[in-house]
Amino acid sequence: MAPLLAARTPLAVVFVPFESERNGPMNDHPQTGSARILASSRGRGWRGLEAEMLRIPPGRTHISGTPYHRLGIHVGRPVRAQCRCDGREHRRLQKHGDIDVVPAGLDGVWEDDRECMILRLAISKDLLRQATIDLGRDPSEAVVPRFQLRDPRLEAIAWAVKAEIEADVPSDNLYADTLATALAFRLIEAGNGTSRPTDIGRALSSRQKRLLADYIEDNLDTPLSLAELAALAGLSLSHLKTQFRESFSMPPHQYVLHRRVTRAEALIRNSSMPLSQIALEAGFAHQSHMANSMKRLLGISPGAITRARN
Repeated sequence: MAPLLAARTPLAVVFVPFESERNGPMNDHPQTGSARILASSRGRGWRGLEAEMLRIPPGRTHISGTPYHRLGIHVGRPVRAQCRCDGREHRRLQKHGDIDVVPAGLDGVWEDDRECMILRLAISKDLLRQATIDLGRDPSEAVVPRFQLRDPRLEAIAWAVKAEIEADVPSDNLYADTLATALAFRLIEAGNGTSRPTDIGRALSSRQKRLLADYIEDNLDTPLSLAELAALAGLSLSHLKTQFRESFSMPPHQYVLHRRVTRAEALIRNSSMPLSQIALEAGFAHQSHMANSMKRLLGISPGAITRARN
């Protein structure tokens, strides 16, 4: 890490892998063989957030307390469900988009009358704590359990996460960082009835903008994170996202993707490097990721550019 970043490290959010990333998949369903994982973020290098799309058979499911906060979002047709958690019992018709929020360390039992689909999200305590601080709230405030929560904005973020883990060609991990941060902010807001501080009209200073643009350009071939960009600019994550968009007219992950596509196009047109190597030089995970991004942003494939050059 560059010396400048090292000097500003206390301002950054440090995302550490979950215990489940080190010791196995997030799935803590007691009947591992019968709960089918349809899609997962495992192995994608996400920070602060894990996601799994699960098909769960009818019957009783016990989930032990975990070191991270969990969200369970019901997907698809309704099921009649009973939940026992935090000393309370909930009987309900569980509908598409209903959200259960289970704090770290809390276990519970869920029982469904037929097969159901659950998008299970796990958020690190460090990420949620930093979001709480950015919102100007007391970081010692506990996350409270919520059942059958309905929140359109929280739901929209969850569907974006679902689309990402189901995509054949995943987006850059900076986008996963963005989703994780947005999820943490909205979870706090939805749970406490507060709104995030806004910086309407606020933009980065000329120095901050130049510093970020130069750093991104110099490090396109490496994984970038919101935390290191925030540290570089000396901003919190929430202020970085707001002020970056105001200054660059797009969020950080989109800006980085545009710069990577621009670099890849220039390398294809002006070098004889193989496309697989160009993809790595431009910061893409692999050649397919580069091709997908170029076709989406430029409307042309790397192969077509190569043929036109020749």
